[in-house]
Amino acid sequence: MKKITNILMIIGFWLISFSSYSQAKKPTLMVLPSDNWCEQRYFMTEFDNQGTKQKVPNYKQAFQEDTEIGQVISKIGSLMIDRGFPLKDVEQELKAIEQRAAEDNMTTSATSSAGLSESPLDKLKNRAKADIVIQIWWKVSKTEQGKVVSFVLEAFDAYTSKRIAASTGNGTPNNTEIVPVLLQNAILANIDTFAAQLQAHFDDMFANGREVRLTIKKWNSWDKNLETEIDGEEITDHITKWMDANTVQGRFNKTDASENVIRFEQVRIPLYDDKNKALDARDFGKKLQKFLKGAPFNFEVKLMTRGLGEAILVLGEK
Repeated sequence: MKKITNILMIIGFWLISFSSYSQAKKPTLMVLPSDNWCEQRYFMTEFDNQGTKQKVPNYKQAFQEDTEIGQVISKIGSLMIDRGFPLKDVEQELKAIEQRAAEDNMTTSATSSAGLSESPLDKLKNRAKADIVIQIWWKVSKTEQGKVVSFVLEAFDAYTSKRIAASTGNGTPNNTEIVPVLLQNAILANIDTFAAQLQAHFDDMFANGREVRLTIKKWNSWDKNLETEIDGEEITDHITKWMDANTVQGRFNKTDASENVIRFEQVRIPLYDDKNKALDARDFGKKLQKFLKGAPFNFEVKLMTRGLGEAILVLGEK
């Protein structure tokens, strides 16, 4: 009887452990064609960024004109969904962004009939949020044995743009299958290792916080600087103490500090707030902005962002 009880306890413990593991949070993924793939197929848009010409992928054009990309992303997406990873449908997100842009274009001021202001950079940033962006590149070659597909699958942290997982390989020669199926079969052999790399990165974020950057600057018109003392301590020291209290385990690097600028890198912020909402660099910067606008500082603070992973606060004006 005692032996049966012990066995039941072991089974119960195993079931609880399995249940906890299966309910672990997974990162949200977004699958996109790589920049190189878009460049090779001329799916790029050029814009003027303060005098410098820059190219960015035109995903909308790719989905509209390429016959394979939608199927390829669908195949890769199904492989990731089978492994429990939530996936954002890029094509649908692009349509939603376009719809919001159309609504913004129709929005005018009741006083002056002025429209909403949006720079090319704002439009570039107006993309779907995801924890991890997966980029796929592929090429089909003809051999005596049949068509062979080569692929490069890379995953990047959407906040820091750091590469966190990668997989490359070649498929088995085949003349009967279409490209999306050839690609799916080629990736299948490496997908579990790739998924494990993604989950390991997300587990690290869950335990140690999401990594972002934070920069503090001042307007040259401000009558103070970051070395000005408030209540017996320099503004830099007040900000550093706030960072100690509000980052995960006080983890951050202060890479630069002068009277005009403070740069914090490898800043670890909580993955979610108390309402289970995903936090980004802007949310974190908003909290510091609120701190500096309050007593004893009472500063005017402008908050700006670069993508999802960098916040910039400029003291003195808005």
